Amino acid sequence: MSRIGKNPIPVPDKVSVSIQGLAVTVKGPKGELSRTLPEGVRIQQDGAELKVEAADASRRSRERHGLCRTLVANMVEGVSKGFTRKLEIVGVGYRAAVKGKTLVVSAGYSHPVEVEPPQGVTFAVENNTQIFVSGADKEVVGNEAAKVRAIRPPEPYKGKGIKYEGEKILRKAGKTGKK
Repeated sequence: MSRIGKNPIPVPDKVSVSIQGLAVTVKGPKGELSRTLPEGVRIQQDGAELKVEAADASRRSRERHGLCRTLVANMVEGVSKGFTRKLEIVGVGYRAAVKGKTLVVSAGYSHPVEVEPPQGVTFAVENNTQIFVSGADKEVVGNEAAKVRAIRPPEPYKGKGIKYEGEKILRKAGKTGKK
């Protein structure tokens, strides 16, 4: 039995959950998320808790047990609190701004790069060098943050580029001069 999967998922007061077979829909103050869980798991609501169980003792069911519990828990947390990824821009002349909903990043190219957010995701910029990607769906927020980071990934010599908050950049020694 999965150690993660056997934990119940607490449902806050403002969140409502509807279950039709393997289709789970969660509604809350930050939005609405729905997902169809794979075969081999059962989900049931027990008062203010959700419980995910393996449907049988097969290997496939046991593999998906903890995954499905985490996916549903992320949906509940996303519609109640939301998720945020913070990115930092390092480099002279590198900066970001938000125009309308679009994120505009100047990262050393001949032109600024514009990123349109998908539905349910918002961009915010602080001090021209800190980007916040926020939304209810953890998967979509993480993918958008990765797309923004891919505009100019950090390079190993000076560390210039766009990196996640707290990310450690492996630094290389540069060329050594003649002796």
